[in-house]
Amino acid sequence: MKDKYVTKLDNGAYRVADTRVSLDSVIYAFWDGETPETIARHFPALTLEQIYGAIAFYLANRAEIDRYMQEGDIEFEKLSREWRKKNFSLYEKLERARQELEISVK
Repeated sequence: MKDKYVTKLDNGAYRVADTRVSLDSVIYAFWDGETPETIARHFPALTLEQIYGAIAFYLANRAEIDRYMQEGDIEFEKLSREWRKKNFSLYEKLERARQELEISVK
């Protein structure tokens, strides 16, 4: 599926057309209340036209894109849990270091 502003890749991922920037990145920034101009500062590879086009594509296909992003969030959480299980000692060390840093800052 190719839109003027958004491309759906064979693996199901959406990208801003002709870039490597994910539609997700633009939409998360949009959800956070960022303006297209602010989003452009975060993603200098994108023009304002591409950003407005990506947002318009999202708004025109909201149900489909919301479902896609929700599935991505679920997959991320699943992978995160698996990594924590596989690397328990690393996460344990990181948590101890975070707590020590927190104590030293206070």
